[in-house]
Amino acid sequence: MTDRQIGAVLCDLDGVLRVWGELGEVDAAYGLPPGTVAGAAFRDERLLPAVTGQVTDEQWRAAVAADLVGVCGSTVRAREVVAAWGRQPSRVDPEVLALLADVRRGVPVVLVSNGTTRLEADLTALGLDAAFDAVVNTARLGAAKPEARVYLAAAERVRVPPSACLFVDDSQGNTAAAEALGMSGHHFRGAAGLRAALRGHGLI
Repeated sequence: MTDRQIGAVLCDLDGVLRVWGELGEVDAAYGLPPGTVAGAAFRDERLLPAVTGQVTDEQWRAAVAADLVGVCGSTVRAREVVAAWGRQPSRVDPEVLALLADVRRGVPVVLVSNGTTRLEADLTALGLDAAFDAVVNTARLGAAKPEARVYLAAAERVRVPPSACLFVDDSQGNTAAAEALGMSGHHFRGAAGLRAALRGHGLI
């Protein structure tokens, strides 16, 4: 057990609690080079406006479709590709969800996601709308991880000082940014490692 007393856990969604299907399957299904959809959707100049609320989720996807017209050969086909991407299945990792539920018996858990304007609907569809004590959706905040404002807003939601927060994310850069603010950090690479980290902090 560590010496630091943790008063809240701040946890990422995608890559930690939510697991997506392989995006390359969409490329393959439409005969596109590997990485085509991801390259169009997640390049900084396209993604950042979506996760900071400058554009809606629908506008983001429409812009991605427009970017794909050249490689897809037509607007109609580009829109079909983006629609297929939007239907890509995702699932909740039950082991991670159970760990967070255990943590909530003692301290609050805040979801901290670089989300778009559809995050809240996604949480409801996944049955996660009551799984957290607070949700920080960067599209509503107007700033995205690794900006300090995001971490500080999450701590403030549950009135816990940053130094008493444990931040969990699958991005090492995002975790390092939390640690720079005085938070404890855990770079997520699987449920087993998360369980050990939570135990080490006396949270489960």
